[in-house]
Amino acid sequence: MIEIDDLCVGYGSQPFLRHLSLQVPQGQFLGILGPNGSGKTTLIRALSGTLRPHSGQIRIAGQNIQQLSAKTRARACATITQKTPRIDGIGVLALVLMGRYPYLGWLGSYGCQDQDQAHEALKWTQALTLAQRSCQTLSGGELQRVILAKALAQDTNLLLLDEAASNLDLARTMDMYNLLRAKNKAGLTIVTVAHDVNLAALYCQRLIFLKNGSIVADGPTREIITAQLLSEIYETPVVVSAHPVTGVPQAHLVPDA
Repeated sequence: MIEIDDLCVGYGSQPFLRHLSLQVPQGQFLGILGPNGSGKTTLIRALSGTLRPHSGQIRIAGQNIQQLSAKTRARACATITQKTPRIDGIGVLALVLMGRYPYLGWLGSYGCQDQDQAHEALKWTQALTLAQRSCQTLSGGELQRVILAKALAQDTNLLLLDEAASNLDLARTMDMYNLLRAKNKAGLTIVTVAHDVNLAALYCQRLIFLKNGSIVADGPTREIITAQLLSEIYETPVVVSAHPVTGVPQAHLVPDA
């Protein structure tokens, strides 16, 4: 699904991510973690095609994303960024329908299929009751669910997420990740940036840790999370134990260490 070959990318004249190579197969749920400033958002921006590499290539489904039009890229992958889009005067349903932009014909109007897809996406994110609201009236958590609905309405095979649960409370976070796991099991490839190691461990099949612009660890979730690795990456003592229900390793900080 995703092939990254010797990627160097960043801001200005100097690349921040350097000589990064990575493959993500179709149907994987991948978590990207690491300290602040490690390059997680930079990688997502490069994958989405909004940040042009200094060198190297990114291919999605065999296509070099820098050679694709914006509309063709939008059919290949949907992206949720950290930055909230401008929503002045936009209704909830109108925002979700923007996810259908890649499929608009030359007349530029939304058809019945687009409307159905938008309503279905709002149902998935438990936001259908918000459909007639203005986005300006929503709480941060409500807006985040609507933005996820917009991405799902885009109906792509790849979903890129950058801290998509940052405005959600505990219950809504679990609702979102349960939905993402269901979509993943149905075939959607998901790449998510996360700060919460334990949340990522509960849902992601594979984890990649970035630090200082490089991949420092990559592997299956149940194997990669160790106290030694996390303590070295985050530069603070960490204890790891098994989740009491799932058995997945979970990280615990040590106060006053």
